[in-house]
Amino acid sequence: MQPLTPAITRLDGRSTQAVRLEALVFDWAGTLVDFGSFAPTQILVEAFARFDLRLNLEQARSAMGIGKWDHIKAMLALPEVHAQFIALHQREPEDSDVDRIYNTFLPLQTERVGEFSAPIPGVRETLSWARRQGLKIGSCSGYPRAVLNNLLQHANRQQVFVDHHVAFDEVPLARPWPAMALENVIRLEVSQVAGCVKIDDTPVGIEEGHGAGMWTVGLLLSGNAAGLTEAEFHALDEAARQVARERAAAAFAPVRPHYLIDTVADLPAVLQDIQHRLAAGALPTDPVQS
Repeated sequence: MQPLTPAITRLDGRSTQAVRLEALVFDWAGTLVDFGSFAPTQILVEAFARFDLRLNLEQARSAMGIGKWDHIKAMLALPEVHAQFIALHQREPEDSDVDRIYNTFLPLQTERVGEFSAPIPGVRETLSWARRQGLKIGSCSGYPRAVLNNLLQHANRQQVFVDHHVAFDEVPLARPWPAMALENVIRLEVSQVAGCVKIDDTPVGIEEGHGAGMWTVGLLLSGNAAGLTEAEFHALDEAARQVARERAAAAFAPVRPHYLIDTVADLPAVLQDIQHRLAAGALPTDPVQS
């Protein structure tokens, strides 16, 4: 990437300080590791089963991306799960019930997250490419710190490294609020948030990026939106992949990511396009032209 000039003229004629691409902020499960994002969902299903509550993967995926305590609370509010709880306890679920499920889920998640830590194909190459361009690599997760620390050990052993990482329980308000993304901006010493890109496989992660004033990239096929295993992904012919793309794109449509790609292997071309747009004066917060 070539350095940009100190000042440019925006497309609307206004002069402004040039913005350069500085940093990437990745989600973890379904984005960098864990094709299909199964660790946060499969283990949640198992935790609910320990309380005689039936939760399926599709239901578990419906609130993916938020912090796990809030995720569990959202699952208890689902009509089918809520009805089960009422039948079992003859009362409404309370925060103490969320605590009990969370306190069962957390050690399960911490113990087993390594089972779902394989890098998504193309991740190592994309991270290496980004570093060669001088970009800083941040990350954030709906995992609490205890789980994220364990995941990082497995990821690092597989040569997946980031410069900074933030867990949902380290900020006052996690996704869809922008605090985790902005914590990366602070710790990575980024000069302008418009020079950052948020990459995520969930709509709330895209909302997080928008709220932080970043470019946003949604992942269609490697994460929660498609819910495919890596083997299932590779087994799809192009027609079936297109069906999966369209279904995932529909889930992202309400939050309007700047870009949609299959996996992070496709990210370099997007970053080059963002650099061209920045050089022309475009910003991630500009209104979408109709």
